[in-house]
Amino acid sequence: MALLITKKCINCDMCEPECPNDAIFMGSEIYEIDSNLCTECVGHYDKPTCQSVCPITNTIITDPEHVESQEQLWDKFVMIHHADKI
Repeated sequence: MALLITKKCINCDMCEPECPNDAIFMGSEIYEIDSNLCTECVGHYDKPTCQSVCPITNTIITDPEHVESQEQLWDKFVMIHHADKI
């Protein structure tokens, strides 16, 4: 599942530099997450780092429009980080 940053975001800049996939970027009003790059930190950390560093509870949530299994997240991780080595 990709994650989603809600309108609770205060643009504190904590999440963007922590994303190991560079999936977080500044949108027109708040930070956003590119669902094609978000692996919920699978392959990097035990839990999503953006959620861990966010100072506002429940600001970064599971995106109901991008539900993926753990296996799909691993496949995405491999594609993102190993595509250039194939």
